[in-house]
Amino acid sequence: MEAQAFGRKPEKRYKWEPRRDSLENGNSAYPLVLIQIPMFNEKEVHKLSIGAACGLSWPSDRIMIQVLNDSTDSTIKESVELECERWANKGINIKHETRDNRNGYKAGALKRGMKLSYVKQCKYVAIFDADFQPEPDFLWRTVPFLVHNPEIALVQASWKFGTSLFYLISCSFLCNSPSNSMFS
Repeated sequence: MEAQAFGRKPEKRYKWEPRRDSLENGNSAYPLVLIQIPMFNEKEVHKLSIGAACGLSWPSDRIMIQVLNDSTDSTIKESVELECERWANKGINIKHETRDNRNGYKAGALKRGMKLSYVKQCKYVAIFDADFQPEPDFLWRTVPFLVHNPEIALVQASWKFGTSLFYLISCSFLCNSPSNSMFS
């Protein structure tokens, strides 16, 4: 992962401390993170991206994966749904969401995903392109920047290969922004 903040490594400009286990609070000491993966007819990569998101290292009761499936190809749409069901049967907290229309395309899917009632409990949101496969320790390396620096609303990084981007967003930023959404 490559990340810079004003020409310096972020850990030198901003406070960063690894999350520490709390014997008193257990997993509730960790923020609940929503992983959003918007998809449209992703025949070649959907299993890899869903599998990588489901393989993230984070307390299992503190992560929720939301696959936003806008696929119009019924075979692909069904395959994405079955992949989500397969992971749910393994105990992963994963939601498969579809829409009747593609208004707003990817941003529209993300916006609708943020309006679902179960998302309100999430403190942070990570958005992955459908062809992105995060390293298992992604959340351990990125969440501390937001936890320890409340003035930061967004962490963005890019990888040196492909065009994949990810965003990790503070839900307090999304919920308190003037338009109540970054996807307006």
